[in-house]
Amino acid sequence: MKKLFVGNLPASATETSVTELFTQFGTVRSIKLARDVFSGQCKGFGFIEMEGHEARAAIAGLNAKNFEGKLLKVNFEQPRNRRGRR
Repeated sequence: MKKLFVGNLPASATETSVTELFTQFGTVRSIKLARDVFSGQCKGFGFIEMEGHEARAAIAGLNAKNFEGKLLKVNFEQPRNRRGRR
């Protein structure tokens, strides 16, 4: 199972619309879009889990593609660096 980062999503994006976009490359195991607490709109990014070969196909097929007027950024999730002092 691979986790993908999806960036530059439009504010109107929903779990359903993004899932439909990614299912052309395989089964979406889970999806989590970052949402604004007050408005409920998408903050512009999210995470999707897919099988490895399906995830690679989704990256190849959707990275830099137009989705509702915005060019998507799709790649494997990178671990966040810890901030602050050690």
